[in-house]
Amino acid sequence: MSAPAETSPRTRSVARPMGRDFSRLWTAAAFSNLADGLGRTAVPLIATTLTRDPLLISLLGAAAFVPWLVFGVAAGVIVDRFDRRRVMAVANTVRGTAAVGLALLTVTGGLDIVWLLVGTLVFGFGETLFDNATNAVIPGVVERDQLDRANGRIQAAQITIDSFLAQPVAGVLFAVALVLPLWIGAAAYLVPIALALMLPLSAARARHIPDGAPAAEPAARQPAVPASAALRYLWRHRFLRALVVYTSVVGCGFAFAQAPTLLYFLDVHRVPEAAIGFITAGVGVGALAGSLMAARLVSRWGRGNVMWIANIVAAACMIGVGCAPHLILAVMAYAGMAFAVSLWNVPWGALRQQIIPPALFGRTLGVIRTLTWGLFPVATVLGGLVASIDLRLPFVVAGVVCLAATAMSTRLIRSASTAGAAADDR
Repeated sequence: MSAPAETSPRTRSVARPMGRDFSRLWTAAAFSNLADGLGRTAVPLIATTLTRDPLLISLLGAAAFVPWLVFGVAAGVIVDRFDRRRVMAVANTVRGTAAVGLALLTVTGGLDIVWLLVGTLVFGFGETLFDNATNAVIPGVVERDQLDRANGRIQAAQITIDSFLAQPVAGVLFAVALVLPLWIGAAAYLVPIALALMLPLSAARARHIPDGAPAAEPAARQPAVPASAALRYLWRHRFLRALVVYTSVVGCGFAFAQAPTLLYFLDVHRVPEAAIGFITAGVGVGALAGSLMAARLVSRWGRGNVMWIANIVAAACMIGVGCAPHLILAVMAYAGMAFAVSLWNVPWGALRQQIIPPALFGRTLGVIRTLTWGLFPVATVLGGLVASIDLRLPFVVAGVVCLAATAMSTRLIRSASTAGAAADDR
């Protein structure tokens, strides 16, 4: 383990501000998350007014990940090849237009499950571009020793806005009128468009280069590199390849478990539709705590140890959700799971940014998410089928699978500390 090697630079960077450019990026991500959260809550709630079939509801969840399967690599190529600021702006323009379209269909009475599926797909295509671009921009606006902090702040904003503002507000707006969350979400997509275009030239293309290499103009167009280069890079990087396989297995477990989440709270624990956002806010407490504590825990205990413990806790809490006899215990277990997932996501994101060459980052991230998130639609539909038997069962099955996968991958996960330190030494 190399926890001491990680501790020193991060300790020195704690007092150093990350700057105005990162603040713009953070604000753009925050408003985008507000719009995402409103839509993420409103669309399934609207769907429950049309059907209570767990399989049909799970199809909406699956549709959100389909774009990562069919467009994830292409999105990465776009992010690496074009101005990332403009990619972010175009992505939110597309999503805002989709929200307006769904709102108009709701007002005119033409909305049905098919249109909700189409809208979810469009939101997902926009997300592949915006999310890829945001992750690729972070190393261009902060220093390498600030990556854990920057990723933690971005994730904290996502959780805070999504769980404590967007979802509770969406539930209340839904109770007032079905269409209100869609109109407000469409408006929220406008702010990140302007902020993305205000980011500096260093955000447009890869900025960091290996030590000793000649500096390049940040905004200069990078030579075209085929997506196959990212696939070859990932295949030849033994550590990263193995961790992606592990992440795919565990991620599918979470997608499988969470397929019936909305119906689980509505039907098993009898939560009113208007209150579902407040339930997710309770869950968000755990997620926010994990994102805020992650960088400090990584600095003290090492990235690998934190990532391993996070997955053990997440799997145990997932089983706890399936076995919870009362609403309070269910929310507490779900919050524990969210805490652990955030604890994993922050160092996992920083690790990718340290290891992957900047010029390949967008398309490599696209390949990784195609191989991981691209499998989620299948896992989500399977979770919906199992939930048709019992809404609790997917949580228990997935928790056992994730525990087993983490136990078998202990050495791999805990070696993340040395892998990150080696990348910094390049």
